[in-house]
Amino acid sequence: MPQDKPLVVRDLRKSYDGVEALRGVSFDVEEGEIFGLIGPNGAGKTTTLRIVAGLIRPDSGEVRIYGLSPQTGDVRVKRLISYLPEEAGVYKNLTGLDFLEFIAEVYAEDGGEAQSMVDWARRVSGLGDRLRDPLRTYSKGMKRRLLIAATLMTRPRLAILDEPTSGLDVYHSVVMRGIIKEYVRETGAAVLLSSHNMLEVEYLCDRVAFINRGVIIATGKPGELKEKYGAENLEDAFIKAVEEAGMVGQV
Repeated sequence: MPQDKPLVVRDLRKSYDGVEALRGVSFDVEEGEIFGLIGPNGAGKTTTLRIVAGLIRPDSGEVRIYGLSPQTGDVRVKRLISYLPEEAGVYKNLTGLDFLEFIAEVYAEDGGEAQSMVDWARRVSGLGDRLRDPLRTYSKGMKRRLLIAATLMTRPRLAILDEPTSGLDVYHSVVMRGIIKEYVRETGAAVLLSSHNMLEVEYLCDRVAFINRGVIIATGKPGELKEKYGAENLEDAFIKAVEEAGMVGQV
């Protein structure tokens, strides 16, 4: 198994109460790449991301992050990654700024680095003076913008983002996509994200994997997949990939 890649996933399998959530999922993510795992709800996206983040164990298969296993609890892995769940929570009685400062203090080695993290996140979130308001007054979209900024300000080598623009309006979705792309350009880091919004990730991801019913049915650059399936967009390409895989009626 390659040891120097940001992420290598091999033959992941996971069942819940006898129902197979993952059935042999394999893919790699390269440095400086935004890789999208896309498919409908219940396809296995979140389960895959939680295994990669080390939150749950697969029944079988292997994950390596720069050669290290996230399943061992190795602190070196935790320093390499940052994970944003789809339903991430916040401390409602803190202000947005308090929240950013709290996260920065956990990750930073000194006060100067912590302040640099917070300054970056303040700019990226675009929340301005609202950062001084309690988080209980934030809309879902505002919380999401804060959480994306907090996730990236720690400068992970592999950012794991589950439905990163969930709850955002069209304008702020576009802004956040730009922030993610800018982060990768600046740092050379890798991003693994999940989404059911295939039209969105077409403009964000360098490569994507179609996943359905716990199986990856196609992987490639968005343009390659559209060409392969003779489709105008990724949504149409996904449908044709499902048909070719003989999975019609199983989406």
